[in-house]
Amino acid sequence: MCGIAGILNLEPGAAVSPETVERMCAIIRHRGPDDQGVYCQGAVGIGSRRLSIIDLSTGQMPIHNEDETVWVVFNGEIYNFKVLRSQLERQGHRFYTSTDTEVIVHLYEEYGVDFVDRLRGMFAIALWDAKLQRLVLLRDRLGIKPLYYWVQEKRVLFGSELKCLLQAPGPKPAVNLQALNYYLSLGYVPDPHAIFEGVKKLLPGHMLVSQGGRVEIQKYWDLPWPEEQNAPSEEDCCEHLRELLTECIKMRLVSDVPLGALLSGGLDSSTVVGLMAGLVDRPVKTFSIGFAEKDFSELAYARQVAQYYGTDHHELIVEPQAVQMAESLIGYFDEPFGDPSAIPTYLVSKLARESVTVALSGDGGDELFAGYTRYPEARRQQVWDWIPKFVRTGVLQPLSRALPQGTYGKGYLRRTALPNGLARYLDGSVFPYTIKEQLVSAEFQAQVGALNCTPELCRPISNGRGHTLLEQLLYFDTKSELPSDILTKVDRMSMAHSLEVRVPLLDHVFVEYVARLPMRFKLHGQTMKYIFKKAFGPQLPPGILHRPKMGFGIPLRHWFAGDLRGFVRDVLFDSRALQRGYFRPAFLETLMREHSSGRRDHGYLLWSLMALEVWHRNAGL
Repeated sequence: MCGIAGILNLEPGAAVSPETVERMCAIIRHRGPDDQGVYCQGAVGIGSRRLSIIDLSTGQMPIHNEDETVWVVFNGEIYNFKVLRSQLERQGHRFYTSTDTEVIVHLYEEYGVDFVDRLRGMFAIALWDAKLQRLVLLRDRLGIKPLYYWVQEKRVLFGSELKCLLQAPGPKPAVNLQALNYYLSLGYVPDPHAIFEGVKKLLPGHMLVSQGGRVEIQKYWDLPWPEEQNAPSEEDCCEHLRELLTECIKMRLVSDVPLGALLSGGLDSSTVVGLMAGLVDRPVKTFSIGFAEKDFSELAYARQVAQYYGTDHHELIVEPQAVQMAESLIGYFDEPFGDPSAIPTYLVSKLARESVTVALSGDGGDELFAGYTRYPEARRQQVWDWIPKFVRTGVLQPLSRALPQGTYGKGYLRRTALPNGLARYLDGSVFPYTIKEQLVSAEFQAQVGALNCTPELCRPISNGRGHTLLEQLLYFDTKSELPSDILTKVDRMSMAHSLEVRVPLLDHVFVEYVARLPMRFKLHGQTMKYIFKKAFGPQLPPGILHRPKMGFGIPLRHWFAGDLRGFVRDVLFDSRALQRGYFRPAFLETLMREHSSGRRDHGYLLWSLMALEVWHRNAGL
């Protein structure tokens, strides 16, 4: 596990300064505190910060091939590297390390850029081919590992975090107001967009190839669609899921450093811990976070799982003062990030790092198996499609606009009037449109144009193939929220403590199998994660399978309405925040008043607005 960075000069004869690449790497030292390596030759410079996990003694990057014409830096883990290495050695390749990174250069020699099809793991890769003068950047299929890039007129910059790119000499980019507009709909900046003009995030399952002064983006992987006609029986499916997930977890137990698991007490993390316990010969080290507010704390469930499997369990209670870590915590994201579950993720990572260097987590199960309550709700709302269009647009929509802010049913009427289930689904996010249109200033709206981001966000799945609403929602969440929110949160908060987190449920072989299953295996009537519960439920401790779903939320309503009310106000109504001119101060007051009185729960929204302002300060804006 590492952080990577580099530069390719597109201008003939221009050389890369090693000092610049060293600065780009040094700024992400937290991602790899054990070592730094840089390779600069002519137009290219690539570098790495290393967190030693496999081959502690000889795995320093950059790694090269036999004649030093192919060089690579790499962030992540290749879980099938031993099998690949054996194949490559039989083909005549010679290795000088025992690290998984070295298989990349030899695979490239054999298969060119198609080598990525043979990798099973999580990765962000930068590879330089000196013979062809070709730079190749790749990001793993699900977006577990991040990779930013910035194509300028005379150079290409890249790095694991946005802050790497800002270390290169030259003018600093302006804020991308359209990306900010997306943030004010979703609570995160969706891939491939970034908060600064010109900067992009390489999409999951994509590669960037730069050669001969040209830069091209190519897709190498996508989610398959369900295959209703070739579906297995439920019994066969359950058996295969158990075999496949056990294999995925076993592959992720390879490590030369201590290893454990993040345990929430939910279905996914409990399943991962249970399977781990059956694969190792010593108690699994587990780590959990809880809250004094029992409605938000899952510690009782986590303890039950830990006791059932005999784990070496560690836990921590999060206090309201943890929110005051906002300034330093938000700084790790480099972009506005509105998911407040970053707080417990940060703290559980810190707790785990005191004992282990690698931890497995259960992330991804809800997106694969339809585990969020919003999925059955979206299906129920499809009855609204029977309301004639002229009633929805001519009566319900104007009525929604006419109702005062805070009136019960205002947002419900607006969503009823929307054209389809996908538009309703996106409208009910962190910033519902009925709030967003009253929140932002006229100046901001004039600069960004349409505040409604739904058409743009829907475009990747509006392919006319006639899939069901649930298929579209799962595809959108796997392509957008999962990499841009969930996995970003886990990557930044774990890497802040130099902790590697592995996600077996997002092994692409497992994902492809699940994606092809019919929707009835995922949402069966009103039963979410139906086939997952049937496959793994009998192996879990009593009470875990049918426990209420809580997610990884935090008690913001209580914290912001109580002791931290002044903290939020100080940030949102600071003169610097008001001078930016993004929002209407009077409506900010309305949101604060509604939340403090208990009339509305605006906790997530207020956190997202606070995170936006703190990001500006961290960025020196």
